[in-house]
Amino acid sequence: MTLRSLFLALALASGAALAQDKAQTVRPEVGKPLQAAIDLLKQRKGREALAQARAAQAVPDKTPYETYLVTRVLGQAASAAGDNATAASALETAANSSAAPAADRLSLLAAAAGQYYALKQYSKATNVATTYFQHGGTDKSIRTIYVQSLYLGGNYGAAARELASDVEQETRAGKNPPEDQLQLLANAYLQSKDTAGYGRTVEQLLGLYPKREYWLSAIDNVIRRSGFNDRLQIDVFRLRSEVGGMQRGTDDYLDYAQLALIEGFPMEATRVIDKGYSAGLLGSGADAARHKRLKDLAAKNLADDRKAIAEAEKQDSSGKDAKTLFNEGFNLVLNDKSAKGLAMMEQGLKSAGNTASGFRRPDHAKLQLGYAYHLAGQNAKAAEMFKNVQGTDGAAALARLWVIRLSR
Repeated sequence: MTLRSLFLALALASGAALAQDKAQTVRPEVGKPLQAAIDLLKQRKGREALAQARAAQAVPDKTPYETYLVTRVLGQAASAAGDNATAASALETAANSSAAPAADRLSLLAAAAGQYYALKQYSKATNVATTYFQHGGTDKSIRTIYVQSLYLGGNYGAAARELASDVEQETRAGKNPPEDQLQLLANAYLQSKDTAGYGRTVEQLLGLYPKREYWLSAIDNVIRRSGFNDRLQIDVFRLRSEVGGMQRGTDDYLDYAQLALIEGFPMEATRVIDKGYSAGLLGSGADAARHKRLKDLAAKNLADDRKAIAEAEKQDSSGKDAKTLFNEGFNLVLNDKSAKGLAMMEQGLKSAGNTASGFRRPDHAKLQLGYAYHLAGQNAKAAEMFKNVQGTDGAAALARLWVIRLSR
């Protein structure tokens, strides 16, 4: 119910109270201006109604019931006249009056909460909304006022808890939480410095409302979280490149290419550099010569790498240690030799698990194997592998983002 329709309903109820309540009486000197105010409210004449309500308020020695009715109509008239401060105070006072009928208390509290919210008095809006719920109120619009007042009032932790509860209830009911609700929850977590909660919520946003801005936020959150392992930086670039998230432009392409060369994957570096040139970010400007040197280095390394691959394919790979087998397999995948490359990576990961000299970071290897499956066009296997990645150093978080990406 909107505030306007709520106030009209209150005005009608006030008129009915004057006319029908046999147990309570209102003296003519109070009732006459009060009835005039109610009639003017029905005609949407707020300022005139407020003047009549103030006339009723000026009558001395009012009974508690008369005071309740006057205060109630005063609040309604003040709202119609645009005097939100008077309206909020009067409506709250009327709601808390001992003479207020239980049936009307919720409507008055709802109206008062809305007025305080409009005034940006968020602490008062929160308190009145709390009282509303304590009396059994269930209007979703008041729930919205309550949660947003917590957030806008700077109580980010409480806002996050309430929003998270709402999101959980909607999810359990099989409904998709609205995008703006998830955005507010993410911001509440961010403001309260809850990076884990923020990450979970951005992942929900990605799953339901995939946008580039959410990808950038999700990936940056992985990097910012405590315990992130810098060895995963190349995996970050792989995901960024996949989702169009190379937001630093030239620097991202250069850093990614250099990391790929350091890792011994010149084909990956060459592809990144080519993308940078195609995007117009490399090969021009003051650093064009530097870009050209990197491009030439990648081309030279790729030529040498292809010769090494050709020689390696003639040799028996059974004697190679697990890490060598795994890395050479990944390089084959990069060079469009997916069948053999994936088999080598799988064997390398399996062998590492059966020996004391296994990978120091097996979850990093699983993340890389998942990426290799994706490059080979085997996204179902990629998703399953990503789901097996664990740990708290960023690998599992990146893997979850890959699962979201592959599910779209």
